[in-house]
Amino acid sequence: MEQSLQLWIAEVLKKHSNIATDNPIQLNKLNGDAGSRQYFRVNTQPSLLAVCAPVDSDNSEQAGYFAKIAKVLHKQGVPTPQIVDCDEKQNFLLIEDFGDSDFLSVLNEESVDLLYSEALMVLLRMQQIQPESLYELGVDLPVYSQALLREEMALFSEWFVEKLLDRALSSDEHLLINGAFTFLEEHAESQPQVLVHRDYHSRNIIYREGEAPGIIDFQDAVWGPITYDLVSLLRDCYIEWPPEQVKRWLLSYGSLATELGLLDEVDERQWQLWFDTMGLQRHIKVLGIFARLALRDNKLNYLKDLALTWRYMVSVAKQYPQMGAFVTWCEAQLVPLMEQQEWYQASNLAEQKSSNPSTAGEPA
Repeated sequence: MEQSLQLWIAEVLKKHSNIATDNPIQLNKLNGDAGSRQYFRVNTQPSLLAVCAPVDSDNSEQAGYFAKIAKVLHKQGVPTPQIVDCDEKQNFLLIEDFGDSDFLSVLNEESVDLLYSEALMVLLRMQQIQPESLYELGVDLPVYSQALLREEMALFSEWFVEKLLDRALSSDEHLLINGAFTFLEEHAESQPQVLVHRDYHSRNIIYREGEAPGIIDFQDAVWGPITYDLVSLLRDCYIEWPPEQVKRWLLSYGSLATELGLLDEVDERQWQLWFDTMGLQRHIKVLGIFARLALRDNKLNYLKDLALTWRYMVSVAKQYPQMGAFVTWCEAQLVPLMEQQEWYQASNLAEQKSSNPSTAGEPA
């Protein structure tokens, strides 16, 4: 595939005299994402990224589909990479390179308010996209249906509980878990529905000094709940902020969304409920996804992010009586098994060190 990609890029660049390159064309492989796509930085000026995936990949990993979504977002003023060329037959893309400075690498207590305000403004633009704009460019976004929500949360049972923790589930336990899932699905479907990026977090937002943040990895977009991308950003699985700060951002965004007509007047309690239940759905799903990435795809680095995702889930679930039986079961049945796992032990050790600076320099 790499050799074919190199040959294709060489042919593409013959059509672009404004792009300089050294011979031969070199591809520097980058860390991939959770899908089957592969990314390469090309030795051009300006720098470009080449993207490829198997031709039999899912629709969201097809080059043509990515290019169409990018066009829709760009038309709305969302900063996405420009498409230099696209080969739908070979499933190759050549796109603008936004660089390596994702939000996670530059976020801190001093920078977060400004950076998040920029990311939230971009999100507002994205959520104003109308279905007609998608249809015009031949994009038929999947709906974030009850079936899809349930399919995602089922990853928690299969991959996190049964495979990572090696805990078989009884029929009664499946019923208990499904009852919690039904509660979350109902609140997801009751929200205003908008375009959802579906992975809007600090690793998929690129910091560009003096410019609006660049948005990547949007090919899994769906039509779904208005709070999904919001909770993905504000309760990011890779970085945590104080609850009072998260609430301030949440309420501010709700006011702006209401002014723009994305949201009817809702009281603060309802808005918080939608946000919390959507976050629960996402974090339950992500526990399963991270476990699957580690066990099936040997991407073990995702294990270290399980602890924060778990804390989000438990702390929020405890606030809602409808989740009471589920969270009680999780703490009684799953935590003892988690305590035997290296990733959980490491997270506890890191938390202890951060809360006790005097031991921060001691070896583990």
